[in-house]
Order: sequence, then C-alpha cells, then structure tokens
Amino acid sequence: MQTVNDPLLQSNTRVKNPFHRPSLVLGLVLGFIGLIGLVGCGPTLLFPGGMLDGDEKPAPADWTFAEEISTIQLETRPGDPYSVNIWAVGLGDHLYVHAGKNRATWVEHMEEDPLVRAKLGERIFPLRASRVKEADEFALFADVYEQKYGSRPRNENIAEIYLFRLSAR
Repeated sequence: MQTVNDPLLQSNTRVKNPFHRPSLVLGLVLGFIGLIGLVGCGPTLLFPGGMLDGDEKPAPADWTFAEEISTIQLETRPGDPYSVNIWAVGLGDHLYVHAGKNRATWVEHMEEDPLVRAKLGERIFPLRASRVKEADEFALFADVYEQKYGSRPRNENIAEIYLFRLSAR
C-alpha cells in the first residue's frame, strides 16, 4: 500500500453545501413562484395548464387561417379545464388535432366529454371533438399536415391512432 504525500488530498477542508444557505434556498423558492406567476395558468412547452384566457368567438366557416399558426392551445374537460399546446391543421370547416398512438390525457378527456375550446392567437373557439375513423379523411389530413409541418404523421394506420376533428358546437 502506498502512502500519498499530496497535502491537497490530506486536507480536512470541508466542501460547503450551497443549499445550507437559507438566502439561496429562499431565492430559489421565490424565483420558482415568480416563474409560475409569469407563466400563469396556460400550458407551457412541458406542462399542461388550466382554463384558457382570451376572447371567445364563434367557430369560423373556414380554418385556412390556421396554416399561419404552428401551435395552438387546446382546452379539454370543461368542468376542470386542462389545456395543452399542440399542432393543428385546418381543413375546410374543421380543425384537426393528432396524438398519433399516444393516448394522452387530453385524448382521454375528449373521449369522456367532446366539448373543447381551441385558442388560436388571442381568439378562443368553442368546439366539439369527434374521433376520425375513416382512412380517406385521415389521408386528407395527412396531406395538409405534411404541407404545413414538412413530414407526414409517423403512423397512418387509422385503427391505431388518435385523430380528432374539431367542429363548431
């Protein structure tokens, strides 16, 4: 066994834990609370939100203006609002949202209660969701989706995916 003569390795100096300083911990907590206040109740990139804020308008007869908006906010579960950011495609008098094979929380909510609200820009539209089950309608959606986002949906098997048509109430 070798002995080490390096004085740095033999030092009794303690490494200080930065979280032992109450002012640092308080600063982190207040910063987190401030961030929550800044974000508000709307959804963020990683976290869902609650009720959407904005002017509620009747659904348009033509959703082509949605091509200019990459990401919309979708609110589900009217009794206890739950909102997410999601890509959407406008096609005629319908707006479409797609979850692929992912049975996300918002998908479950729409299957329980089809009443939703979609926020595009500052306008909120009250809509009714219905799951698309016809391959022809999915194919039309996939073509427009590819034009807008640059690639087709990964899974195009209509029996395995969750595609919803959002229509005026």
